[in-house]
Amino acid sequence: MSLPSSAEIIEDLDFFDDWEERYKYLIDLGEEMPKMDPKLQTQERLVKGCQSNVWIDVQATDDKLSFVVDSDAIIVRGLLALVMAAFNNKTAVDILAFNVTDYFQQLDLEQHLSPTRGNGLRAIVAKIQAIARATSS
Repeated sequence: MSLPSSAEIIEDLDFFDDWEERYKYLIDLGEEMPKMDPKLQTQERLVKGCQSNVWIDVQATDDKLSFVVDSDAIIVRGLLALVMAAFNNKTAVDILAFNVTDYFQQLDLEQHLSPTRGNGLRAIVAKIQAIARATSS
């Protein structure tokens, strides 16, 4: 099953009345993502700055970047699903042009995360943007 788009996720989250329901939705999104092959869970793919272990692998095909991501925490897998909805299978130019701050504000997300989760989420985004910058130059 493919993940919904970033616009669909914003719409879906607006449907829920409280954050407990939204967290359940995020966890469900994370469970729908494919698991990363454990052989790819290497130190080189580990994102620095995350409270939980987060791994990112990327393949470039036809100018698009395809990411495989994983975490050892179920809520973080849900956050990764949000990030993948915005960035996966996009060109480096599209990734760098995407207003992630606006996206997170529309999700009303960061105020509902612990400071360490928020920092980890920003570290994941920064890593993907760095990959995009490296492939676009």
